[in-house]
Amino acid sequence: MLPINKYIDHTVLKPTCLVSDIHKLCEEAKQFEFAAVCVPPNFVKLAKEYTAATEVKVATVIGFPFGYSATEAKIAEIILAMLDGADELDIVANISAIKNADWAYIADEINHIMPIIRSKGKTVKIIIESGVLTNEEIIACCDIYGAAGIDYLKTSTGYAEKGASIETVKLFRKHLPAAIQIKASGGIRDYETAKQMIEAGATRIGCSAGVSIVTGATLDNLKSNY
Repeated sequence: MLPINKYIDHTVLKPTCLVSDIHKLCEEAKQFEFAAVCVPPNFVKLAKEYTAATEVKVATVIGFPFGYSATEAKIAEIILAMLDGADELDIVANISAIKNADWAYIADEINHIMPIIRSKGKTVKIIIESGVLTNEEIIACCDIYGAAGIDYLKTSTGYAEKGASIETVKLFRKHLPAAIQIKASGGIRDYETAKQMIEAGATRIGCSAGVSIVTGATLDNLKSNY
């Protein structure tokens, strides 16, 4: 496995986010060499400036946090985010459509989104808010998004009553094609939980506690487990 820092999307998405929060986030990401920072769309340009000349990617969210904005609105957000320099797009699926078993809508939405993002060589992550879904709904999402060829399926926005769980990550891994990766997010605040998510199949950890997760791990743990 990679060192655990390389799994982390260091995140701040609170509605009261300040410029100073973005600066701090990016400085920490550079210091600890995290995989990416995940910031609100209006801070993508700034995050790109703060992470310039580093390997830290800039991710942002689309249709956040509820996913029920129109597909056309999501496409507009995606285009603007890419113009601002976003490397990765964390897109909230239409959870209402999933709960109503409107699989045609879900498939149509991703089929409209994928060519736009792929044309620019960006990374696609789809958030399905697994904590409010049944196993059957999750499996159906794995089938649709697996067929669409997304890069990552993501467990949660962090805004629902339940975030990531080991069981959900394992369910994702069982039903997704091997090439599609998993981002676990929502409620991951310590090294041991992050480690368990990775062992279950996650290849990214979305969290605001990245520094605590890394500094809370002993050097021996990092050497032996990663």
